[in-house]
Amino acid sequence: MAGGKEIRTKIKSVQNTQKITRAMEMVAASKMRKAQERMRHARPYGEKIRTVAAHMAQSHPEYKHAFLVHRDIKRIGLIIVTSDKGLCGGLNTNALRMVVNRMKQWDAEGIGVDVTAIGNKGFGFMQRAGGNVVSHVGGLGDTPDLNSLIGPVKVMLDAYAEGRIDALHIVYNRFINTMKQEPVVEQLLPLSAERLGTSENHWDYIYEPEAKSVVDALMVRYIEAIIYQAVAENMASEQCARMVAMKAASDNAGNVIDELKLIYNKTRQAAITKELSEIVAGAAAV
Repeated sequence: MAGGKEIRTKIKSVQNTQKITRAMEMVAASKMRKAQERMRHARPYGEKIRTVAAHMAQSHPEYKHAFLVHRDIKRIGLIIVTSDKGLCGGLNTNALRMVVNRMKQWDAEGIGVDVTAIGNKGFGFMQRAGGNVVSHVGGLGDTPDLNSLIGPVKVMLDAYAEGRIDALHIVYNRFINTMKQEPVVEQLLPLSAERLGTSENHWDYIYEPEAKSVVDALMVRYIEAIIYQAVAENMASEQCARMVAMKAASDNAGNVIDELKLIYNKTRQAAITKELSEIVAGAAAV
């Protein structure tokens, strides 16, 4: 059994760890509220522009944008949204596990995959896994900046426009509630009106000044809105997952401290009993 000094040192170490996890829990709780606000404010715009773009895909304009044209799938672009930091439970692990499963399916079908990583965790994982990473961005901080996101994503959009990839998907963690976040894979390009549930409606538009400029601007706004929404959802999920993970770590540290204190008290009592026994034995011998 360990000595009393060793146990006291271990108790002190666990208490210091508990202070850190409690501080991280409170910081994550504060950031979580702000991240949820950004996510909720972005949702209505993202949903509306997604609907308009879906209607555009079902209409018959005089100009057909490349993002609306369906092709035979030979190569896929994949945007992976993860966090920059760890200590957020299984958030990144679940998303990356889904990525690996999808990539195995595509590989079995003979479909190649190019990857854009948003977040250092996804970038590091794809490098270790040998994925073909064509662009990445990290260090976004607590507030996502659209200008920082569009640069790496434009690599994928240019590849799609030039025909080097035939579809574009995005993987991120969708925020359900504080205790639940689920990884999802969504198809960005080509825009599928059927998937969005508008296939029964037919829409005709009058364009001003011309179809090309209107549709081009709309498609850019569509991609920007969906990617920003995905990053905002993932950041809200990250802070919730981190708060829950740090709460569990603090509780576990408290349990460990209680167990160590019990062991320490038993060790001290055993030492006291041993000393008393030696004193009594010595007195009897005299």
